[in-house]
Amino acid sequence: MIRDVTLGQYYPSNGFLHKLDPRVKVLSLAALIILIFCSFNFYALGIATFLALFTVILSKVPLNLYLKSMKAIIFVVILTSVLNIFYGSGEPIFQWWVFKITMEGIRNSIFVTVRIIDLVLLSSALTFTTTPTDLTDALERLMKPLGIFGIKVHEIAMMMTIALRFVPTLLEETDKIMSAQKARGADMESGNIVSRIKALIPILVPLFVSAFRRAYDLAMAMECRCYQGGKGRTRMKKLKLGSRDAVALAVLLIFTAGVVLCDIFL
Repeated sequence: MIRDVTLGQYYPSNGFLHKLDPRVKVLSLAALIILIFCSFNFYALGIATFLALFTVILSKVPLNLYLKSMKAIIFVVILTSVLNIFYGSGEPIFQWWVFKITMEGIRNSIFVTVRIIDLVLLSSALTFTTTPTDLTDALERLMKPLGIFGIKVHEIAMMMTIALRFVPTLLEETDKIMSAQKARGADMESGNIVSRIKALIPILVPLFVSAFRRAYDLAMAMECRCYQGGKGRTRMKKLKLGSRDAVALAVLLIFTAGVVLCDIFL
């Protein structure tokens, strides 16, 4: 399961999304998330889902990576879908004791499931096609107006990107520790819940030690390079909007208009 988590991983490619300005990708992700949750009928949800699948195709990232990201949350998707089936008003199709299934409940279950899948696909597309450095620059530029209020935008963007970047690293470290403990005879899959929780202690302790050691090494490396925050820093690569970005924004606006029209007239 740990090997299936792909959050924070970058996949180098020559796809259309890789060439887009990272600011456009971050803003597009935020807009698409709003678009997905503002889809109140199947027509609007279908347009949003089509746009999510179209984004996956444009990324030119192998499909198995997206399937891995879905596999990591399949339990959450199934649990949420099942629970939403029983939350709906109207005439029950099936009823047993206090549990009843209605058409409204089935509709809610489908909407929640599709929305979660779309969110995972779009979030994975962003991290697969954007390097941590570009993501830091994009977040810093987008949050720059907050600097008027004395907020340290550069430091916040740096912390967010470092945290995202270390997700796959720590997951890989966890997998190595679990394999090492199993090789020493540790049993982590049998027994009751209390026994399994106790079996996690030999994993969590070295994992925390490794995380603090990596954080210390990173801090020392940044200090040795005279890192003192974003004030006065220059960039080797400056972000510039191009024709691809204009096309991407135009397509996003067209699909947004389609979702809004479906919600209003259908």
